[in-house]
Amino acid sequence: MAQRDTSKTPRAVCVGILKGGFGKTTTALNLARELAHRNQKALLVDLDDNGHLTLNLGYRDAYQNGSGDDDKNHAEAVLLNEADPRNHVVNVAGGLDLFPSHADLEGVESTLKDAVQGSARLKQHLVDPLLGENYDYVVIDCPANRGKLNDNAMYAAGNLIIPLRPELGYTTGLDNTVNRLVKPARRYFDLDILAVVPSDLQRRIDQSTLDQELLREITTREGVASKVPNFAYLSEADWDAIEANDYDGGLPGIRHRDAINNSLRDANEPLRDFDPDCDQLDAYGELAQIVEQGGVIRDE
Repeated sequence: MAQRDTSKTPRAVCVGILKGGFGKTTTALNLARELAHRNQKALLVDLDDNGHLTLNLGYRDAYQNGSGDDDKNHAEAVLLNEADPRNHVVNVAGGLDLFPSHADLEGVESTLKDAVQGSARLKQHLVDPLLGENYDYVVIDCPANRGKLNDNAMYAAGNLIIPLRPELGYTTGLDNTVNRLVKPARRYFDLDILAVVPSDLQRRIDQSTLDQELLREITTREGVASKVPNFAYLSEADWDAIEANDYDGGLPGIRHRDAINNSLRDANEPLRDFDPDCDQLDAYGELAQIVEQGGVIRDE
């Protein structure tokens, strides 16, 4: 077995946006899988009360009845009662482990509102004990709504990745996430946006489509463009070439592939394990590199 690389800085990251259906769960899963593939071990935390990630990975019993021998609600046990989180993780594939969601996460959230340091429980009782000790990287799948669980995810990670899709309302999702989550959080703790990730793109970029509109918005918008990964970035010169019908670069963004959807929906596994030859794994690999290095480093 390969030796763990102790020169890397352990890092946690949450994947979130205040809008459903924008690829949050798919991004979190495949990012975490690539981090495990590149670094031997990674932990994925499903903090979304709808449990889509946990259920689609095949852990229905853990979601409904709890993970572990003694605790019917492992999220309550760890976040509220300080149980050892190591007793409640399950293996997904390779070196990727999962702390599952639970059907009564909503009840846990309600209790956290009145708990002492209710926004710090995930950091204190799960992330800090495991990060750097058992896992170099922790990826948290956030709920798509404001609340104590989202507060816990952002405080525990200190890093955020925002996924976007070329659908109506993408600007609202981005703006709401920045204005209603990121800016209020920064009043109390450090929170960095590591990347803004466009995914599920299907159309050409030399035509007036939502794909083009989304890419133009994020690659030219001040404060956002520097957060766009290289696989999705278009420079001013690129846009000039597109306008002149002279662009000869590749199609940016994580492109739509049936394998990405089918891997989780039909096979209950990450993309790498379902289709290791999928051309979009390179994009998820770059996203993993962004987490490793703590931000986007623009290709020259």
